[in-house]
Amino acid sequence: MTSVSPRSFRNDPHGFLPQALAGFVASHPDAVWNPAGYISRRTPVVDVNGRPAVAVISGGGSGHEPMHAGFLGAGMLAAAVPGLMFTSPNAVQVTEATRAADAGRGVVHVVKNYTGDVINFRVARQGLPEVETREVIVADDVATTSDSGPGRRGTGATILIEKIAGASAYRGDDVDEVTRLARVAAENSRSMAAALTPGHLPTSGRYTFDLGEGEMEVGVGIHGEAGVERTGVTSAHETVARLAGAVVDDLGLGEGDRVLCLVNGLGATTNLELDLVFDEVLRHLADRRISVARSIVGSYVTSVNMAGVSVTLTRLDDADGDTLVELMDAPTAAPAWPVTLGVDPTPADATMVVPEDVPGTADSAVNQWLTDFVAGVTAAVDDLTELDRLAGDGDFGTNMEAAFGDLPTPVKGTDGEVLAALGSRLFIRAGGTSGAVFGTMFREMATTAAQGASATAAQGASAALTAGELAEALTRAADAVTELGGAKPGDRTMVDALVPAAEAARAVAAADPDAAPDLAAVHTAAIAGARSTAKITASKGRASYLGERARGVIDPGALVVAWLFGGAGKMD
Repeated sequence: MTSVSPRSFRNDPHGFLPQALAGFVASHPDAVWNPAGYISRRTPVVDVNGRPAVAVISGGGSGHEPMHAGFLGAGMLAAAVPGLMFTSPNAVQVTEATRAADAGRGVVHVVKNYTGDVINFRVARQGLPEVETREVIVADDVATTSDSGPGRRGTGATILIEKIAGASAYRGDDVDEVTRLARVAAENSRSMAAALTPGHLPTSGRYTFDLGEGEMEVGVGIHGEAGVERTGVTSAHETVARLAGAVVDDLGLGEGDRVLCLVNGLGATTNLELDLVFDEVLRHLADRRISVARSIVGSYVTSVNMAGVSVTLTRLDDADGDTLVELMDAPTAAPAWPVTLGVDPTPADATMVVPEDVPGTADSAVNQWLTDFVAGVTAAVDDLTELDRLAGDGDFGTNMEAAFGDLPTPVKGTDGEVLAALGSRLFIRAGGTSGAVFGTMFREMATTAAQGASATAAQGASAALTAGELAEALTRAADAVTELGGAKPGDRTMVDALVPAAEAARAVAAADPDAAPDLAAVHTAAIAGARSTAKITASKGRASYLGERARGVIDPGALVVAWLFGGAGKMD
């Protein structure tokens, strides 16, 4: 494994877990740390009617949070037993937790199928003849299905089993029924995971395995284990087909079957990515005529900070399926359990409907100067993104592509028509600060162009901007943008190029306002203003958050303003 500098918030690595556990207990009002090495509840283990209830406990190596401690609470776990990082708790910890949790109606152990967990929980039960105990083994990882060895590992399905067992106990079921329902769920659950980066251990400063750029590990385990196959990174669609397909096949699911579905992040996967994966899972299951009764999406069974995802399905059979759904829906005080579950989710369409905003008609003349601008900006999206990454928040190029990326070129139409379309696209498609600011600039320019076109239409004159109209358009744009965001020259924003452009346009127009505009002169002034931003410490915009770190980088917005008049796409 590769040793690296610490990438975790920590003090002494040896004190990491005790301090982290102390922080959890302090933040969880129903949690109490016992020096014997487990977390129990302050509240009594009782059922919904206040009578003593079956206790459900679980545990395992740390590093999977919020499992298990986050699921401590009425309706789920009575105690959670944490081991060292990715190491099972010892039998003494489990013994003491079991003895303390017992309310006289028995204790159910939910155990992940790892050798250390299984053995230590089993030894604990052997040492407690006075407590009626049961064992539920969770063995759901299809990546480790085999006819020999320890069998499938226990992974994402564990929290579903904990919820079903805990809800069964809370409604007053006896220890045998709690065990039976939990085993039904466990036997009908399968999972599979993939990762784009390994986990990084805060206790050792090491990655759990090595994975190259552009590689994906398929079949990873929650203890940081490498997978069963290494591939190139594939699309989410292909990855889900691999993961969900394997789970469906292993369970033997077919048309008409119902399932519980968990799309789980392994610690460093964003919610947006998990939501996208869930959408793909729903579509994959819908294609196979499999319906999802309840769904959960989030990071619940992690491998520290691994950038990965797991897909878990639990078959709902005819005998107990409705009961399992009821137990999933039952209330719980466990803080990490989601407040609401997805109910009968189906694939949805969240596409934003936007107008085409394509200016002109098929018979309109090509607008060359604005065609050059659009083509140059779209060709330089990656460069603009990099500039904004260095001196902003990295979304500028993406916003420009969203606004102009699908605009057919060459662009056709009058100056007024094209400028209005560009403004509309920026307002609607780009979003963010850049969409609003640049949309305002183009809207003001389009208004001036439209007024000029109306004034000259009766005379049969060209609809192109004159020098005077361009000067007025840029002046109006500069005033509007300045009023909108409060930026002024010297603040290191697009205004540093827009104001000089307006000044140059007015100087040109002073000689002959009815002449064609001198775009080269305006470009010279604007590009000089844009280049000056590299020497300025920003006081407005996202770059202002970076202070001196943004110096030496041209503001991408100022550069795009300069490109409007020439040299679009050129970075020097």
